[in-house]
Amino acid sequence: MKRKQKPNLLVILIDDLRYDEFGAGGHPYMKTPHIDRIAHEGALFTRAFHTTPICSPNRASILSGQYASRHGIIDNVARDAMSHRLPNYHLELQRLGYETAHIGKWHMGNDGRPRAGYDRWVSYDGHGRLTDPVLNHDGRYRHHRGYITDIMNELALDFVDRRHDKPFSLFFAHKAVHPDAEQAADGTLKISAQGGYVVAERHRNLYARDIFPPTPNMLSPAEVVKSKPAWTECFELREQKVSKQILKAVHSGTQREIRLRAQMMAAVDEGVGALLNALEARGELDNTCIVFLGDNGYFFGEHGLGPERRFAYEEGIRSPFAVRYPPAIRAGSRRDGLVICQDIAPTLIELAGGKPGPQIQGRSLLPMFASSRARLRRSLMVEYWAENAMPWLVGMSYKAVRTERYKYIHWVNRGRDGELDELYDLETDPWELTNLNRSRAHAATRERLRRDLGSLVKQSVGL
Repeated sequence: MKRKQKPNLLVILIDDLRYDEFGAGGHPYMKTPHIDRIAHEGALFTRAFHTTPICSPNRASILSGQYASRHGIIDNVARDAMSHRLPNYHLELQRLGYETAHIGKWHMGNDGRPRAGYDRWVSYDGHGRLTDPVLNHDGRYRHHRGYITDIMNELALDFVDRRHDKPFSLFFAHKAVHPDAEQAADGTLKISAQGGYVVAERHRNLYARDIFPPTPNMLSPAEVVKSKPAWTECFELREQKVSKQILKAVHSGTQREIRLRAQMMAAVDEGVGALLNALEARGELDNTCIVFLGDNGYFFGEHGLGPERRFAYEEGIRSPFAVRYPPAIRAGSRRDGLVICQDIAPTLIELAGGKPGPQIQGRSLLPMFASSRARLRRSLMVEYWAENAMPWLVGMSYKAVRTERYKYIHWVNRGRDGELDELYDLETDPWELTNLNRSRAHAATRERLRRDLGSLVKQSVGL
């Protein structure tokens, strides 16, 4: 890989975006031509995963290159002080001569003030607001008027399009497609009085008659618990008044919810197009490594779930993941090896000419950039600690292992001796409908995955 100069680095992170919620990812009707350009002129990674599929822990994992077990931000509780001490890869990029910027959602704690590692900072407290947001610009709060996606697009474009005396690294984190919400310090979530999803006026008529087709795993709770008994109590708690209010506020599991999210993505895609055009006009597009991904998945009713994103089924843990960087990636590439969000930090450090430190648990993607046959790992761990955001999720902690073929989910606080655990053969059962945990024919596979999970748990905490 030959370069005349260090590349610019641009990470575009979308909140709550599913792996199939953009055109190149397979959405049946959403149009995202500019995001698709990243995939078509670079590589689409089809097996990219979140290892703790909720906002705060996964964002910390992306920036630190560590599992949540290591960096300690394990839920959406306001861990403000801890997030100020996060071993962020931008600290290393600054030492390597980069101008660094964070623009958008931070959400590791409710504190939107600047963090170490950034020369330019724009963020907001907590989840922020979709309209008329209050943003922290380099330590000072300013009240803006308008739609937050448009405002963020303008701020990111301003940064990219200005004169840079150094290579730059921009971490651009949209609030879209997360609904408006208010989060207490203990993580409890309330949907904002503004009404959940908010769409730019110009996009409100998009996709008005389009339908997201049902999938075989969009089942009722009664059907789900036949093969997933660990969910029995959770589904009973969802029938309580406070739970129903949250579900109703976001139109959970409805075609309307799916359309609203698609409409919100239209403004995101416009911003991606403006950034690509600006980089191209400055002659910097092909010298910029662009990574596009989400911060966790989302359920549209699969396995009876929604609006959760926290669980180890594919819709929750798979990420949209596309990378454009012509010096290293051939256009139109497809990569099917297992990738985790922690791999971004070491990759960008290596592209910047540095060496990832021993604290980083992710692995550089550069071998996968070069070859479709490259593999970084044979398995990965997914972990979740039950929290207060959704009142029906009490006690739903788990550790899971995912290989290219199998998935094993161990429910930490459900059942005894793994009796309520789950095992799936994703080659024959991609919808995760048939729980093989009690299958005698799969006993050896289950035991092998349990041992593998135990090893991954020890590695994640540095043992």
